[in-house]
Amino acid sequence: MSMNTIDAKLLRSMFLAGAKNLEVNKEWINDLNVFPVPDGDTGTNMTLTILSAVKEVQRLSDVTMGTLAKAISSGSLRGARGNSGVILSQLFRGFSKELGTVDELDKAAVARAAQRATETAYKAVMKPKEGTILTVAKGIAEKAMELADTDMEMEAYLRELIAYGDKVLAYTPELLPVLKQAGVVDSGGQGLMQVLKGALDGYLGKEIEIPAENEAPAAERPREIASSEDLGEITFGYCTEFIINLEKEYSEADEHDLKSYLESIGDSIVLVSDDEIVKIHVHTNHPGLAFEKGLTYGSLSRMKVDNMREEHEEKLIREASRIAQEEKAKKAEQPRKAVGFIAVSIGDGLNEIFRELNVDEIIEGGQTMNPSTDDMLKAIDKVNADTIFIFPNNKNIILAAEQASHLVEDKKVLVVPSKTIPQGITAIINYSPSRSDEENASTMAEEMGNVKTGQVTYAVRNTTLDGKEIHEGDIMGIGDHSALLAVGSEIDEVAREMLDSMVDGDTELISIYYGADISEERAALMQEKVESSYPDCDVEVHYGGQPIYYYVASVE
Repeated sequence: MSMNTIDAKLLRSMFLAGAKNLEVNKEWINDLNVFPVPDGDTGTNMTLTILSAVKEVQRLSDVTMGTLAKAISSGSLRGARGNSGVILSQLFRGFSKELGTVDELDKAAVARAAQRATETAYKAVMKPKEGTILTVAKGIAEKAMELADTDMEMEAYLRELIAYGDKVLAYTPELLPVLKQAGVVDSGGQGLMQVLKGALDGYLGKEIEIPAENEAPAAERPREIASSEDLGEITFGYCTEFIINLEKEYSEADEHDLKSYLESIGDSIVLVSDDEIVKIHVHTNHPGLAFEKGLTYGSLSRMKVDNMREEHEEKLIREASRIAQEEKAKKAEQPRKAVGFIAVSIGDGLNEIFRELNVDEIIEGGQTMNPSTDDMLKAIDKVNADTIFIFPNNKNIILAAEQASHLVEDKKVLVVPSKTIPQGITAIINYSPSRSDEENASTMAEEMGNVKTGQVTYAVRNTTLDGKEIHEGDIMGIGDHSALLAVGSEIDEVAREMLDSMVDGDTELISIYYGADISEERAALMQEKVESSYPDCDVEVHYGGQPIYYYVASVE
């Protein structure tokens, strides 16, 4: 072996050293999670995953690249816990696929293995998110390919990959707004970096010293760590994990059927498999249904169900006060600005649109969840600005916003009476710092008048509206002033009929925001049909992610 290659024995030492470094730092990673962890602690999940592979590796009597690959892949897959652990196991699995093709790893082989690791992990996750461990892995793989043909020795090569991985990790808040808002990086990515840093120590033959009280070295310790898998509301209460020991043929069609079924009963789905087993992770309100489906393919093992709501609520109580105080202190430290914005919104896509429009605070709410005056006051308190514009974006929220504005003494609060999300977006776009506060409020209100809004939802009871008979479950297209523009049984047909009643000869722009129940592919098809129907109009389609409303559309 030269200084530019890694043989099986050395790779074994590197893997064990990486596992040890992660284990040493697991409590540090756990304790630094800012948000409650509904799915288990990231550091613990990743550690238990890698330690399962360690057991297999330590049992090897004949260490070759082939036997090492099988031990790492099989061991980590069987021991994977939580989203972070499953993704780590898939990184190992993809990396191990390349190990079986070589006797030693040179830089080119490392690059290929890193690339396969990333591809395998992305494929395993139903809806990959950037700003997570996946992003860190992908960045390292790309750098590995970029440097594979250079003449640097292996040590310099590995150091460069780790240095670049740290840079990608530091950038994760720019990719996930929730991370940036909290001022943190992704803890799954940090866990991966601990594995790689330990592996480098193993390559150099260093013994890993356990830092005092399981803390990371101060030079490497970020201020706070949060995992992307820990963020957001808990819709499905039970984290359900199990292994299917396959007892019959399991094809790609079977895998697709199983994934589709899991999607119908839950979310946060990760499904990975090899020739003998299938590893399942799903958040659901009915764990028994997931188990029953699994039994149709074979026997079950490693069955585990955790009540996420209990853990979530306990950590919320413990963390809420501290986080609120820290956020208030951060706001106070920032210099007071001239103008700030508050918008009422619901749906991660719509929230992101408002953030991109420089909205300072988003109050979660809408048709079925009207924020109170106190909610408005709390949001106003968080915005450190002389003048604050509030966009209620719902006619039922305007009064609460106006009442709050009268109770604030140290800031000027102006309520722009937007009744829909599209009106609020149009209003903010038309803000100009060159105008006075009152001129801006008047201009924004005037521009909102040029916006017609339509919303597609479903009927919850039988009724008659605008002379049309409606039955429970019917799809409705509702326009401004609660006018019923269309009714039917098919979502997209109702949406197009609704647009037909909204578009006229003056229309230049049609904007469509698709909700949580509409797929990206379906929305793209809708865009094609609308563009075909109105060739003289610009048609924009955005992900809104809003509940209840399949589509929110506007014409201007």
